[in-house]
Amino acid sequence: MTFKYNTIIATVGVLLAATVLLWSAAGQADSLRRIVHPDGRIEYTNVGKPARGDQVLGGGRGEKIYKYRAPNGVLSFSDQKPKNQAYEIVKIQCYACNPVSSVNWRNTPLNLTAYAQLVRKAAAQHSVDPALVRALIHAESAFNPTAVSHMGAQGLMQLMPATAASLGVENAFDARQNIDGGVKHLADLLQTFKGDARLAVAAYNAGAGAVRKYGGVPPYAETQVYVERVAILRQRYNEKVGAAP
Repeated sequence: MTFKYNTIIATVGVLLAATVLLWSAAGQADSLRRIVHPDGRIEYTNVGKPARGDQVLGGGRGEKIYKYRAPNGVLSFSDQKPKNQAYEIVKIQCYACNPVSSVNWRNTPLNLTAYAQLVRKAAAQHSVDPALVRALIHAESAFNPTAVSHMGAQGLMQLMPATAASLGVENAFDARQNIDGGVKHLADLLQTFKGDARLAVAAYNAGAGAVRKYGGVPPYAETQVYVERVAILRQRYNEKVGAAP
């Protein structure tokens, strides 16, 4: 997993509009105008570069956006898959990595049921707190098994292909393989940093090398807020599922 972010500013009126910065599959940023119509239909319009003062928010909400060129030649975006024409899926990124996210991490809804058995099994096998695993999945992908970052990190626990291969994960979009591989990776990091979950989580985000280089959580805004939010989520999941701290 690496740094990944979106920008969004919301206004409320007859339509709900937002400026959104999303990463395309090619790793380029598309600045869009997001319009939610009264009937719930969502449209995206290319508006050029984001304006100064745009806020940065977490994405990863499972919303799939299709980028395509309309018959009149206009570059268009929609949450509806285009019919009978080529399209590209614009990828929404890491849910908890953005420094000025407006999400209240102390009361945002938890997901206590998705992949519960797989999480419990992998956590027990690798001796990792299941609440930490749930917190990490929540932070990485918001429990979206098809999540993909612009850098190529894949699935629930956002495994990079090389990392997945080293962990024996053949299909990172398979929930069982992804969770088992991600938890094993997390367990290895916990061992590397002598059980310090804060440092292990920082390494999961920024790499063990960066944590060693700075002797702690790296001074990257994305990593610092990520570590803080995972800790909040872990505490909340512990309270709900009764896992050991």
